[in-house]
Amino acid sequence: MYFFGALGGILFGYDLGVISGVLPFIGKLWALTSWDKGVITASLSVGAIVGALLSSRTNEALGRRRTIMVAAGIVIVGTLAASFSPTFLLLVLSRLVIGLGIGLSSSTVPTYLSELAPARLRGAMGALNQIFIVLGILIAFLVSYWLGPISAWRWMFAGAIVPAVILLAGLVFLPETPRWLVKNGQEAEARRVLASAHGNTVNLDEEIATIHEVIRLDTEEKPRIRDLFSGFVRPMIVVALLLAVGQQFSGVNAINAYFPTMLIGLGFATQAALLSGVLLGVTKFLFTAWVVFVVDRWGRKPLLLIGNVIMVITLVAAGLVVLNVHDTGTRGILMLVMMVLYLVGYELGWGAVVWVMMSEVFPLKYRATGMGVSSVVLWASTGIVSAVFPLISDSKSLGIGGSMFVFAGINVVLFVLTKWLVPETKGRSLEQIELDLRARQGVAAKS
Repeated sequence: MYFFGALGGILFGYDLGVISGVLPFIGKLWALTSWDKGVITASLSVGAIVGALLSSRTNEALGRRRTIMVAAGIVIVGTLAASFSPTFLLLVLSRLVIGLGIGLSSSTVPTYLSELAPARLRGAMGALNQIFIVLGILIAFLVSYWLGPISAWRWMFAGAIVPAVILLAGLVFLPETPRWLVKNGQEAEARRVLASAHGNTVNLDEEIATIHEVIRLDTEEKPRIRDLFSGFVRPMIVVALLLAVGQQFSGVNAINAYFPTMLIGLGFATQAALLSGVLLGVTKFLFTAWVVFVVDRWGRKPLLLIGNVIMVITLVAAGLVVLNVHDTGTRGILMLVMMVLYLVGYELGWGAVVWVMMSEVFPLKYRATGMGVSSVVLWASTGIVSAVFPLISDSKSLGIGGSMFVFAGINVVLFVLTKWLVPETKGRSLEQIELDLRARQGVAAKS
């Protein structure tokens, strides 16, 4: 159940990562400028913004499961179009379509997993989504390295069809979440899903009664986006938006999308640069997998803070390497080491934890809307970083070294804001988080 639910993360990861292998080839083929590279990379994020905007309505109308199925179908169509695109413009449009599906999926899968998982495992199940995201990135890096010698960039794009088809097929047999089922009058099915997903660890009558109580509270008025920024919900939207913006402004997708291009710019051969990307992908996967075993013991907030510290140190070191080491081989190897360590910090905290917490902090009434808004902001941040990084890292601007310092400064700010604003959510049911939040804000439910 959780395996196929999280498989949507592979779509997310593969389409984020594959562009790093494609850019060196289409850059030469179509003589792309720095601006062109930013546009074609950011086009996925623009489409994802639209998908995230639509996700709230589709989640409520179709349910979490069918929304992910629709997303998989859209990705298949967009991937086929990208694989056969004859021009730069058509490739950008195809990436927009893929992004639409990714936006729907990325804002729905964390909600789907969090509503299926028991409280004691919810962090691990949410981290499972991140494992699949980084696995998708790793697969994209491996495919790019394998197909690099024959410049088969169209087949690099086509690889996304495989996880999309598997996801679509698997979801046919998966259940809807208990909370959506109860909300839509299907209590018997909700009980069956709870029994299947939680085993003997849950009192079904008590769990159903709690869900009913929260639904009763949340149906007193129809949720609106503006309600997210008022009353007891406002602190949670602030936290969610901080997490969404911070995950991307920490610099990770500049590394995911452009690291091979960066190394080529520093003097590496294309295949050596693509192989370095594979090493980054392996690092991301191993440390994300490790987080699954500690996120529900260590807690979310400590992992975020530890990640920030590691990222600041490695980004500063990377900037110093670029500016002060002039031997091409030594500089490339040191940059690779620094970026591997940077990704260790990212995957320990902001990689795995953000999607878990964004799906935890919102009340049921606002969960779909809140995840939609948060995903829009996250994808907008991704698009900004993807579009701007080629420009600021150009030798005529800040350069790669200066760009590393900028990201290091942002991570210092994120550390301070996280320490100040972000709560701990481990080990508490979604209903407990909501009811406690209501009580703290003085708007506890009437019994």
